[in-house]
Amino acid sequence: MSKKVLLEVKNVKQHFRIDRKTIVKAVDDISFEIYEGETFGLVGESGSGKSTTGRTIIRLYDPTDGEVTFDGKNISAKKLTKEDRAYVNKNMQMIFQDPMACLNPRMTVSDIIAEGLDIHGLCKTKEDRTQRVYELLRTVGLNEQHASRYPHEFSGGQRQRIGIARALAIEPKFIIADEPISALDVSIQAQVVNLLRKLQTENGLTYLFIAHDLSMVKYISDRIGVMNKGKLVELATADELYENPLHPYTKSLLSAIPLPDPDYEKGRTRIKYDSKMHDYSRETPQWVEIRPGHFIYGSKSELDQYEIELTTKEITI
Repeated sequence: MSKKVLLEVKNVKQHFRIDRKTIVKAVDDISFEIYEGETFGLVGESGSGKSTTGRTIIRLYDPTDGEVTFDGKNISAKKLTKEDRAYVNKNMQMIFQDPMACLNPRMTVSDIIAEGLDIHGLCKTKEDRTQRVYELLRTVGLNEQHASRYPHEFSGGQRQRIGIARALAIEPKFIIADEPISALDVSIQAQVVNLLRKLQTENGLTYLFIAHDLSMVKYISDRIGVMNKGKLVELATADELYENPLHPYTKSLLSAIPLPDPDYEKGRTRIKYDSKMHDYSRETPQWVEIRPGHFIYGSKSELDQYEIELTTKEITI
């Protein structure tokens, strides 16, 4: 992983108007950076805004406000130049949560995988196209015989591999993986995650890995951001976040992770989170770097308490 910033999200908002009086703030003024070659995990409960963040980055939704910069190009501008749009489409791809819903049931696997190749004119001949499809199938653990089949003929794990092959087809720099394993069996989840890690090493890929399973996110991520109700509430390296969680919401999520230890599970105490514990009527919350690389969202009094907590741990250690 290099320290070159590949993607920067700056004060991004994504608000949806339900009716004349109701606006849902799905993403509400968040900022973070993703370095080239890293996996940035984004976690939170359903409805926290993490998937909306991914879809806003890739321009499935136009942002309400804020700026997204990819490889030095502002890709959140309302009117992208033809060249910039082509660059983004070529270098940014997405793996979706439901491997069946995102594959056209009327298209063969070969045509699904080659769709990006056709759009960008990356294969000069039909034979080149066929060989590229075969190569991609082998890369994700499938074989040439699968090319002529249709999505309904595959298992969930195989369909997700097809989705990964499609995302890899045009050799992107950056992939948004939106809950790519949540619809799969546990044994298959590990296979898909290991495949993503292998492909990252071989191709120098950068991932935004969106999920709610913190144990799996820790396994694959270099850094992790925690979202709650449209806000980014904490961000740190994977090890730092698990060893020194500060925000009550992060602690609540971590306390829910089960371990394969019956004795531990019998005594495990789930930390309950209530957003009412934050009183921001008198103090405006801020997004601050409390330690190098460790960011936290809170009011002045909360930040003081977090500082005491970290200092106490350092003294104890």
